[in-house]
Amino acid sequence: MDKLKTRWEIKSNWQFIFPLLGLLGLGYSAFRLSSLFLNNSNIVFNLILSTILFFALLKLVLFIFSKLEKKWDVTYRWELISIFLVFAITGSSSVFVGRPIIKLMGINKDNLPTFLYWFLYIIIGFIFYQILLVLIGWLFGQHKFFWNFEKKMLRRLGLKRFVD
Repeated sequence: MDKLKTRWEIKSNWQFIFPLLGLLGLGYSAFRLSSLFLNNSNIVFNLILSTILFFALLKLVLFIFSKLEKKWDVTYRWELISIFLVFAITGSSSVFVGRPIIKLMGINKDNLPTFLYWFLYIIIGFIFYQILLVLIGWLFGQHKFFWNFEKKMLRRLGLKRFVD
């Protein structure tokens, strides 16, 4: 346990929630991927493939963490996990928030050409993604990181006047 605390720079016990949530999410992703590959096969084969995928994904994530730790300005390593969790939750949430808004606005595939419908769907989802990214980042204690991330993205989109 002390080795885990040292590796992830965990100072308080409550910070263990982030590695735990990260491992649970990785396990769920591995199981879902193996279910896609095996398509209703025997549960034993599914669990074996899930285990193999879990360790492969774990290696990939740890490699990505080592690269991003140098690039992103974070104080502790466990914060990388919370940042990834915010990205994951925000991506899913923007779809759940954007879909009812689109229906409320009367936008559907029947009254618009397919291209225009998907263009508006993506634009509206992107707008809600940006808002939710900062809000969920704040809930996870990463407001500073995501606000700076958001300002950088707005500058790249040519919207500097909204940032400065």
